[in-house]
Amino acid sequence: MADSQKTEKATPKKRRDERKKGNIFFSNDAVSVAVLLVGLVVLFLTIGSAAGHIGRFLRMCIAQVQIQQTIPGIGDLEKLLVQFLWTAVQAGGILMGATVVVGIGVTLFQTKLLVSLELIKPKFSKLNPIQGIKRLFSLRSVIEALKGLLKILVLLYLIYNFLSGVVDTFTKYLFTDLTAACADLLGQAFQMSMQIAVAYVVLAAADYFYQRWDYERQIRMSKQEIKEEFKQLEGDPQIKSKIKQTQRKMAQSRMMQKVPQADVVIRNPTHFAVALRYKPDQDQAPLVLAKGQDQVALRIVKVAEEHGVAVVENVPLARSLYASTELGQEIPPEFYNAVAEVLVYLYRLNGGGS
Repeated sequence: MADSQKTEKATPKKRRDERKKGNIFFSNDAVSVAVLLVGLVVLFLTIGSAAGHIGRFLRMCIAQVQIQQTIPGIGDLEKLLVQFLWTAVQAGGILMGATVVVGIGVTLFQTKLLVSLELIKPKFSKLNPIQGIKRLFSLRSVIEALKGLLKILVLLYLIYNFLSGVVDTFTKYLFTDLTAACADLLGQAFQMSMQIAVAYVVLAAADYFYQRWDYERQIRMSKQEIKEEFKQLEGDPQIKSKIKQTQRKMAQSRMMQKVPQADVVIRNPTHFAVALRYKPDQDQAPLVLAKGQDQVALRIVKVAEEHGVAVVENVPLARSLYASTELGQEIPPEFYNAVAEVLVYLYRLNGGGS
């Protein structure tokens, strides 16, 4: 019973499988707040230019009416429409472009450039009314409803707070220059917008951590599921191949560490190398410390030369020892004489050199 409870963190394979299905951690509020903040900043920076474009368009319309003093024709309306669209692009193009880019960027950042078609595939389980009712009254739906209500309450409170603060100043605008009044009112509106943005940043941060917690909760695994996944991975040929490759590398590394302890390395020019140790007080016969073929053989020879171990070239003996011996074992009796000749040769060589 305990094995069926989902108490364990999801494994890397589980996370990859969920990602392929399109089930990933994602916060919509983070996207909304990023778009809101960038929109406010861009609006603040471009509002003067936008107001100028809109003003020129309105003056042009008034001038046209004053000049013609007649109902405009179809051609005039077409020109007016083109000019209106161009004014809209000039006034709001930067704002619209910036918010679109930021929205897409934050979305791709959260999804890590994931493109999945799983979520748009038709599933008959979604048409099940019982499942629909369960989703409607699930913990996630309740949290989302409360979150939406909280956003509305915060927004209404900030708007009310703003209006109650400026309502007394409306009468003063009657005795103030129009440009100054508009600038003051716009400044206070921008302050209110920043308050709303800060409040929504806090809510978005809370939503971000909640979404991450909820996602981790959804993809939890039971101990039995982890066992089954491990069995599947063990049966995967690619996994087995990687495990064997890792084991071979570790074995070769341990083998190379023993080469400096050898008395001699017998090799043919490039293909085989066998490192032997013979300590009369410890070994009954020469012991194989390392052996290898091709690249491994070259590494054995290189390590031996770096540590001053004698390297003797003997093509038939190297090939025969490689084929007939095992690591950590003594050489077979049929190689005693051949190996003894090599050791005696090295002994005489060393003795002669001294």
